[in-house]
Amino acid sequence: MKDTYNTIAFPSEELLFKEKNSKFFGYAYPIQSEDEVKPIIDILRKQHPHAGHFCYAYQIGTSTVAYRANDDGEPSHSAGMPIYGQIQSFSVTNILLVVVRVFGGVKLGVGGLITAYKTTAQLILESCAIIEKTIDCHFSLAFEYQNMNKVMRVIKEQKLEIVSQEMEISAITTLPIGKIELKTRKKNAEKLFDTFNSMFEIGIKRL
Repeated sequence: MKDTYNTIAFPSEELLFKEKNSKFFGYAYPIQSEDEVKPIIDILRKQHPHAGHFCYAYQIGTSTVAYRANDDGEPSHSAGMPIYGQIQSFSVTNILLVVVRVFGGVKLGVGGLITAYKTTAQLILESCAIIEKTIDCHFSLAFEYQNMNKVMRVIKEQKLEIVSQEMEISAITTLPIGKIELKTRKKNAEKLFDTFNSMFEIGIKRL
C-alpha cells in the first residue's frame, strides 16, 4: 500500500525567465487547501503592479486529488495547463505554482506562451526542495483515566504520534475521561485500530 507523497518543503525563491522581452516570474508554495490560493495571488499582485497576467495551477490531496489551472486572461490552455503539466511531471501534490507575466511588447503567440509558462514552471520546480511525506490516518481514543497507563504503553510500543490530549469529566459517572487523538501511517492504520478496538474499556474511532 502506497502511503507516501511528494511535495515541496517550503516556498521557493522568486525565479525569473525571459522570452522576447517578456518577463515570467515563477513561484512555488506548499499549500493544504484552496483557501490559501487567493491571499497568495493578492500578495503577488501588490509585488508586481505592472504585470498583466497571474497564471497558476495547484493540486491538493493524495488518494483524492483536487486541482485547478488558471490562464488569467491568456489564450485558453496556454498558461494554466502547461504549469499544471509540470506539477504532474514532477509528481508533486499540495502545491501551488504561480507564473507572473510582465509583457515586453512582443507577442509570443500561443505556442510561445505555452513554452514560456511550461519552462518557467519546470525551472521553479527544479529549484525547489522536493520531499517525501507520509499519508497519515487519524484516530480518536476515549477511556477512563484508570486505563491511561495501558493506553500509553501501546502508544510507546508502536511509536504512535499524539496529535492532542485532554481530560474531561464524564457526565454519567463523574469520573475523569481521557481523550487522545493519534495519527499513524496509512499502512499501519488497521493494525492500530485492531489493537485498541480489542482492548476492554477503550473506545476508538477513525477521524
